[in-house]
Amino acid sequence: MNERGWDCADIVLVTADAYVDHPGFGAAIISRVLESHGYRVCILSQPQTDDDYRIFGRPRLAFYIAGGNVDSMVAHYTAAKKRRNDDYYTAGGRAGRRPDRPTIAYSKAVRRVWGDIPLCIGGLEASLRRFAHYDYWDDKIRRSIIIDSGADLIMFGMGEHQCVEIADRLSDGEPISAITDVRGTCYAAPAANFVRPQGCVECPTYEQVSENTDDGKRNYAISCRIQQDEHDAMRGKPVIQRHGDTYVVQNPPSAPLTTEELDEVYELPYERNYHPSYEALGGVPAIEEVKFSICHVRGCFGACNFCSIAYHQGRYITCRSEESVIREAKKLTEMPDFKGYIHDVGGPTANFRRPSCNNQDAHGLCKGKKCLAPVPCKNLVVDHSEYVRLLRRLRELPRVKKVFIRSGIRFDYLMQDKDETFFKELVRNHVSGQLKVAPEHCSSGVLGCMGKPDISVYKKFRARFYELTKSINKKQYLVPYLMSSHPGSTINDAIELALFLKQEGIHPEQVQDFYPTPGTVSTCMFYTGLDPYTLRSVYVPKTREQKAEQRALLQYFRPENHATVIAALKKAGRSDLIGYDAHCLVKPMASHAPQKPKGKGTALSRPAKRTYAHKEAPKKDKGKK
Repeated sequence: MNERGWDCADIVLVTADAYVDHPGFGAAIISRVLESHGYRVCILSQPQTDDDYRIFGRPRLAFYIAGGNVDSMVAHYTAAKKRRNDDYYTAGGRAGRRPDRPTIAYSKAVRRVWGDIPLCIGGLEASLRRFAHYDYWDDKIRRSIIIDSGADLIMFGMGEHQCVEIADRLSDGEPISAITDVRGTCYAAPAANFVRPQGCVECPTYEQVSENTDDGKRNYAISCRIQQDEHDAMRGKPVIQRHGDTYVVQNPPSAPLTTEELDEVYELPYERNYHPSYEALGGVPAIEEVKFSICHVRGCFGACNFCSIAYHQGRYITCRSEESVIREAKKLTEMPDFKGYIHDVGGPTANFRRPSCNNQDAHGLCKGKKCLAPVPCKNLVVDHSEYVRLLRRLRELPRVKKVFIRSGIRFDYLMQDKDETFFKELVRNHVSGQLKVAPEHCSSGVLGCMGKPDISVYKKFRARFYELTKSINKKQYLVPYLMSSHPGSTINDAIELALFLKQEGIHPEQVQDFYPTPGTVSTCMFYTGLDPYTLRSVYVPKTREQKAEQRALLQYFRPENHATVIAALKKAGRSDLIGYDAHCLVKPMASHAPQKPKGKGTALSRPAKRTYAHKEAPKKDKGKK
């Protein structure tokens, strides 16, 4: 600050992550955007004591607080609520540098130290907790984060527009209490003399949704549907929810950034690395995934029920221009540690580069409907031509050896394209040995609860993928993401998935238990046992035993899961799958008892060998690491 001649900062941005000045990190984007508008911004990363909040002095305008790139509770705890030992967004990968729910903890610290200074919260953690929400870790309904934190405003969604407009109005002398009309923000207002925004939609109250009764859960499901339906920048209405003597008011979402705006954001002068002070600690592990990757798109109209992207980034697709992406790629090639490989050209969904249909600009997204599931909408427009052209241009750049795609590929969207050009070029040029895709399950009932397409679509995609791979004499493999214990998944559904995996020769190394995070439709199902769009009952595996059985069935081949799989099969009346025949999942216990690990260095104590979603595993090349 002294070197720049600053007598004070305009804004102090507090983040729960280590400071990485790279466009893959939200704090970097917001700080650089504010800087580009002439504001003096200081980054306060992972503060530990109240004295840390005094380091930069009192900012002229406000404190902005963000909980980090990943929800803090997900960063701290597994789906089984066990404490994690590492934190990839902290220097050295060390856990313990951020508190649980840091947005609340940091906000209270700012209030202790600086009193009634303007305080705005944003980022994923705040965005998903705008209203009363089910908290998996407390197993209860918590109030809106704006009430628990004491903040003045929530900037929900992608915050570039909001953070600048709020700063501009504060700089013009407008009090924070008067800034209640910014799109993409929420505020709290006293119930006494409350004036309802014109055309608003009201959710059931906090008191109604927090009742642990059938009516309370029904109210929660209704509230969830309202919040999902109105998260639309074109047609979304203001949403209100009463919490005792306070109303929480959500303005309509901010408009998605235009292509020109997105280009500007990603071409700001990022250092593209972590802060030098972290070097002695081993750096920040999270940079490795994105350092040589390019984000070309925002938003996801896939909108899977268990994913928070649609409720945070939105379902509208905004993409960068080809020229902007090419300029960023050239910068990557000039970095001293660039080895010739662009690791990813993607986003929430890599192969979306246009709106799902031609009606969105005029009418917004369809209310209560999905673009791809359970079947593709008749108005869906599928076109990979621009993405293909972009990838070709990237491959032709000097010093670029390979351009990979590691972000999620929507195979159901790809299979709707009658032109196979992208599919063929994907297989030939952009797979780094393994392509990760997300069928998630095979049961039609479970896939319906997930908002995913029928498994037959994945089967067609898989068959064509291997046909194309074989035609060019390559050995490449699909690695499917799979999820256990999602709402709607009975023990019979888990058995169906285990049989599917056996039939396909898939031995998944990792299986993700469903993780109920705030703000998703699936989390609403988990808590209420209801589909918020039909209010029909949904089976939910909740107990530790139920979850363990479903997880073990997906990895039925592991000796340590043998006893659990047998018990689950017997409970489900499927003893026919215990035996020696080819169709059986496991052998009887007497002849195939699991062994206990004998200690360090034994076969059972070593990490499992990598397995592939293909019946023939790749041979090792002894000449390479």
